[in-house]
Amino acid sequence: MPTTLKTARGIYAIASAAPIARAAGSVVVTLGLERGDGIEKFALRCRIATGVIGNADSDSPEKLIERIAPWLEREFEQTREAALKSIRTERQLLEISFDQTNRGPF
Repeated sequence: MPTTLKTARGIYAIASAAPIARAAGSVVVTLGLERGDGIEKFALRCRIATGVIGNADSDSPEKLIERIAPWLEREFEQTREAALKSIRTERQLLEISFDQTNRGPF
């Protein structure tokens, strides 16, 4: 079941858009966001260093989304704009990294 974000632009559903990917020392979760009326959809990736999350959370996209959602709700406008720009101009998903220097919601 998707988590929702309450933003100035309306309600957005946030859900895992791809299986969790594992890289050296990190977990990558791809998030899909869709406005409640279906008028807008976009996606982004979050690369999370395993050192900032607990082992139990690293296997569950739902638990990671629960932790990311409040941060994303606060940073929604900037993140949305960056994600749309990345898709439009670079033709790739925006990737946000959370680690010891940028802990974000972790």
